[in-house]
Amino acid sequence: MDQPPQSTGSSQPPIQPLLVPEPGAVPPPRKSRVFVRLLLTLLVLGLIGSVVLNVVLMAIVGLAGIGSADGEGRVQEKFVSHNHYGAEKVAILSIEGTILTGDGFFKQQIDHARKDAEAGNLKALVVRVNSPGGTVNGSDDMLYQLRRLAADTHIPVVVSMGALAASGGYYVSMCVGDQPGTIFAEPTTLTGSIGVIIPHYNLADLMKNWGIQEDPVVSNPLKTMGSFAHKMTEEERKIFQDLVDGGFTQFKDVIKGGRPQFRKDPEALDKLATGQIFTAQQALGNGLIDKIGYLEDAVKAAIRLAKLDKANVKVVRYKAEPRLADILFGRSRVEPSLALAALLDSATPRTYYLCTWLPPLASSAK
Repeated sequence: MDQPPQSTGSSQPPIQPLLVPEPGAVPPPRKSRVFVRLLLTLLVLGLIGSVVLNVVLMAIVGLAGIGSADGEGRVQEKFVSHNHYGAEKVAILSIEGTILTGDGFFKQQIDHARKDAEAGNLKALVVRVNSPGGTVNGSDDMLYQLRRLAADTHIPVVVSMGALAASGGYYVSMCVGDQPGTIFAEPTTLTGSIGVIIPHYNLADLMKNWGIQEDPVVSNPLKTMGSFAHKMTEEERKIFQDLVDGGFTQFKDVIKGGRPQFRKDPEALDKLATGQIFTAQQALGNGLIDKIGYLEDAVKAAIRLAKLDKANVKVVRYKAEPRLADILFGRSRVEPSLALAALLDSATPRTYYLCTWLPPLASSAK
């Protein structure tokens, strides 16, 4: 019988058969691929839904009148202090920023206060002034509306000055009349700046260096008065000075109507009416304000003047009701316009009760 071959001393691993998958056999899909496809599907659906939602929202905003000149919202009342359910209301009406006209949100606040007072709900008004002033016409219009509101409704009016109540801001503060103890300024308030300005810039030399010449066709040389393209003539300066003097006289007359001591001593007012800014302490010492105090102190004075029961008083602040466009896009209700029309408007010679030498670059239509 044949003997099996003897080992030579080296061991070899056994040969394993190679398994070859049958043709057409496909390995089963992994579970992770299913989740990836599901995630991609959800992302695509979310993107499509977002596009559809934005289109719908844009359509709604368009119907809501976004950017329309007459798309003003209503006045909201935000509770401030005292009794949330009080029947006797004291409202805080705000004058903020540069004064351009007596229209816009200010007029809405006036109309809202009038209706509320005529209905017997509003018992007193606190005018919160935080403004460097503005145009003579806008400042005077605001003063007129505040005075007429007080006269027609017979509600007491108190002024609370914020950080700045200067020039036209001080002018409108005379809405309290000669009622003593009604003009409050905070310890850090700046006020005063009693005066009138017509801003003017002479760019004639600069234009000459650039080779630019003014060459208008006018009916009379005075038609171009105030132009920055030529040096102001003596005749033009006299005309502008007369306009300033007229506005200045009116400013001082308004102050005399609100500060009785200056009616008795007009020279004392002349010494103050230099355009100078005063601190609250200086203003108090010079008789420009009644007391140094905060908004809460002005509210207490209004409650006292109206003879109200503090336990039954509801103090509210007027706020602009946000429009849909404001909510969706964060648009501000007060948007200075830098359009060509606004720039032309700011270049128009006009008198300002304004605590600056630079006119506001904003359309007076706001």
